[in-house]
Amino acid sequence: MANSEKKQWDSSQLRKYDFSLEQIPRLHYKDPKIDELIKQNLPVLITDSNIVKPAIEKWTLEYLERNLGSAGHTVYVSRNHKFKFYDDKKILNKNNPKGVEFSPPTKRAEMKVFEFMKRLREWKRGEKRVYLQQILNSTVGPAIVEDYMNFDWRYVGEKKNKHNWGELTSNLLFIGMEGNVTPCHYDEQQNFFRPNPRCILFAPDQFENLYPHPVHHPHDRQSMVDFDRPDYTKFPKFKNVKGYETIVEPGDVLYIPIYWWHHVESLMRGGPTITVNFWYKAGPTSLEYPLRDHQKVSIMRNVEKMLLEVLQDPKEVGPLLRAMVLGRYNE
Repeated sequence: MANSEKKQWDSSQLRKYDFSLEQIPRLHYKDPKIDELIKQNLPVLITDSNIVKPAIEKWTLEYLERNLGSAGHTVYVSRNHKFKFYDDKKILNKNNPKGVEFSPPTKRAEMKVFEFMKRLREWKRGEKRVYLQQILNSTVGPAIVEDYMNFDWRYVGEKKNKHNWGELTSNLLFIGMEGNVTPCHYDEQQNFFRPNPRCILFAPDQFENLYPHPVHHPHDRQSMVDFDRPDYTKFPKFKNVKGYETIVEPGDVLYIPIYWWHHVESLMRGGPTITVNFWYKAGPTSLEYPLRDHQKVSIMRNVEKMLLEVLQDPKEVGPLLRAMVLGRYNE
C-alpha cells in the first residue's frame, strides 16, 4: 500500500508453517554487499530504495481506480486464498490433444477497474477472492505511465548491466486481497520485486524437497506440496525443507534470483496489497565447475523436456529416468 511510514504487523497476521526459516539479509540500497549477493545468485532485501518511489507514494486503491484506465484487466478468481499459476497451453482440449486433463484452480476474467475495486471493497468472508494482474505499458492511463517512467530505471539498469542479465521482459502490477497466497514456485528469470508483505524463499538445491510438477503439467514450476496441509506420506522429503523469509516494508525491494522458489503471501488482516515487479531474462551463461545449483535445475528441466519431445508420452519419461539410474549410481 502507498504509505511513507513502516507498516505495522504482528506474528498473528502470518500463516504458520511446519518448516525452518532464516531471515533474508536486509541491506541499504547503497551497500556494495548487495552486488556480492546478486553475483552469488542469493536473495537480498534492498531497503530505503527509490526504485518504485512513485508507486509507494501515490498508488492507493483510490488513485489506481481513477487512473488505471478504462480498458479491461486480467483478474483471477479463486474459491480460497490460493492463487496457483497454471499454463493453459498445457491443458487437454480439442486444440491440444496431447495436453493434460486438468481443472484450473482459479478462473480468469476480464474486469474494468471499477468492477474489480467494488469486488475488493465489498468482499465478505466465504466469498470468492480476486487478484488483478496488469502489464505496465502504454495501455494504462497516462498518470500511471508517467509514474512508471519515473521509477528509478538508472538503479535497476546498473544491476542489469553489472550482472549481465538479459533484457527486461515485463513489469507487472498486482493488486491482491489481504490473506491472498501465491503458492511456492520458481521462475526462469531474474526478478526485482516490490512484493506482498511476506515472501518465503527456497534455494534451488531444495528441488527434491519441494516436489515440482512435471514440465508437461499446467502447474509446471510449481511445488506439488500443499503448505497448509503437507502430505508427508506422498512427499516425505518435504520434512527436510529449509527456507528463508522476509517481511517487506514500504521502500523495500526484494531481489529473487533466477530458479529460486518463492511463496508469496499478503498479511492476514493487513488490507489489500499493491505490488510491482521487474522481470529480466537470464544473461549468457559461462559454465564454471562445479556447477551451481540453479544451473543444475536448468539442466534437469532441459533433459526432461528433451525426453518428453523424443518419447512423445509423459508416462514414459519417469520409468525411463528410473531405469537409467536404478542401482547404477548408488556406490
